[in-house]
Amino acid sequence: MKRVATIWCEGCSGCHMSMLDMDERLVDLIQKGLVFDASPFTDLKTPSEQVDIGIIEGSVATDTQEKEVKMMRERCKVIVAIGDCAVFGGVPTMRNKYSTEEVLKRAYSDAETNYNKNIPSSEDISKLLEKVKPVDEVVKVDYYIPGCPPSADAIYEVLSKLLEDKQPELKGKLLSYE
Repeated sequence: MKRVATIWCEGCSGCHMSMLDMDERLVDLIQKGLVFDASPFTDLKTPSEQVDIGIIEGSVATDTQEKEVKMMRERCKVIVAIGDCAVFGGVPTMRNKYSTEEVLKRAYSDAETNYNKNIPSSEDISKLLEKVKPVDEVVKVDYYIPGCPPSADAIYEVLSKLLEDKQPELKGKLLSYE
């Protein structure tokens, strides 16, 4: 049995949708011993103290995401960065051209559709980092699955190999930078 925890940081959830696109192969993985610990699938937010495989989708854009990614590294034996946002930073890094003040001003004060032009402020709201980062700029990543989103086949290949304690290798049509 291998416990798997997944988190979704700054991204669109397309990578988690690709995981679901494994369809009956997901059941196959579960029958082979994959157990979801914490995941958007289970709605459990915090992984157990010891997890075998941690899957991180999305880039790291807030202080809360940075803490979650570090917690995943502490609790997971293996970390897999899944999707272009986690692997390279992806579309969210377009924000890096601007300061956090400019981004917040545009989103709240200058947005034509906002009635209340105040930038929300509370200790309960995550703070934007100065720079959006790929996961490996925050923690050590063991495996990468690029793609936007990566194919269900690529995800299945990596999870299958990790369940068998083998080294996953993406090549050919499984390796996608689309």
